[in-house]
Amino acid sequence: MKEIDLVYRTMYAELAQRSFDASFDAAFPVTGNFLKIPVDGRDYWYFHDTHATPARRYAGPVSDPEITSRVTTFKRFKDDFRGRRKLVSTLTREAGLAAPERTTGDIVEVLEKAGLFRLRGVLVGTVAFQNYSALLGVRLPGAAMQTGDADFAQFHSISATIGDSLPPILDVLHTIDPSFRAIPHSADGRQSTQYANDHNYKVEFLRPNRGSDDHTDKPAIMPALGGTAAEPLRFLDFLIYEPIRTVMLHKAGVPVLVPAPERYAVHKFIIAGRRLNDANGLAKRDKDIHQARLLIEALTLTRQQDALASVFAEAWNRGPHWRAGINLGMSFLHKDHRQHVDASLA
Repeated sequence: MKEIDLVYRTMYAELAQRSFDASFDAAFPVTGNFLKIPVDGRDYWYFHDTHATPARRYAGPVSDPEITSRVTTFKRFKDDFRGRRKLVSTLTREAGLAAPERTTGDIVEVLEKAGLFRLRGVLVGTVAFQNYSALLGVRLPGAAMQTGDADFAQFHSISATIGDSLPPILDVLHTIDPSFRAIPHSADGRQSTQYANDHNYKVEFLRPNRGSDDHTDKPAIMPALGGTAAEPLRFLDFLIYEPIRTVMLHKAGVPVLVPAPERYAVHKFIIAGRRLNDANGLAKRDKDIHQARLLIEALTLTRQQDALASVFAEAWNRGPHWRAGINLGMSFLHKDHRQHVDASLA
């Protein structure tokens, strides 16, 4: 594993900022203005525009420095689509950084334009992993990035309180592929957490389950996500806490929110031990461990062991179930890889 040249890392940072500026300006035109509104003891930015429907739209938390910076300056940036597209081409062809295959990129792009990441949705799973190569400035093996689905997560508390929403999910997905259909949930056929097209490409929505086991396998409607339901998962709150903003190398760049790479790595150890012992489960477990190991190697190479150790300690201190899950997941590492992980954490 090698770091990419500094010139490409600088180019990627520029693309990320320009893509975010373009997305922000497209979402909030000059006909409106921003309001700071307290909700449950925290301040949030909302955009008020009497020429739009709805007139008030969620922009993000005041605590997010990038959002607040753009709100306070609130000036127009010329959207240099061709320039951004050239940057993406250079980063993928010359620097060899990972780009999603077309269907994945198109799905993430239409959901971003619909407002998914503005509403604090987070890209998770292998599609999120595909972005870490460029984000960390290293070349990750392509085999670890292959997938046939796209997963998105959001805290239910956020979805229920921000007072804004995407259009209906199927309407959004139909803009790129009319064959997308809702898959009825096995526990409640009236709701769907997954959507699939004729090629069996799946889009799934998830939410953390921090309550009792009574919520297991019981999907909940997500008001901010176009009324779709989301599958409740244990440990997901750890993964999507304080996500980071980056850009997917698709077309002219797609700004997204992904889990912090150190959280992704530790989370993979936890869920690896929860996989079923059938052929599919074992294959997923191997992929979990492989991705976790690669990210730890990348974080070590880029001198980010402190962040990794801090997040590892956070998970470890959550209690015996968490410690047992981490230990079980790490037990699947080859002994040489385990020694490298232990050294990085030490």
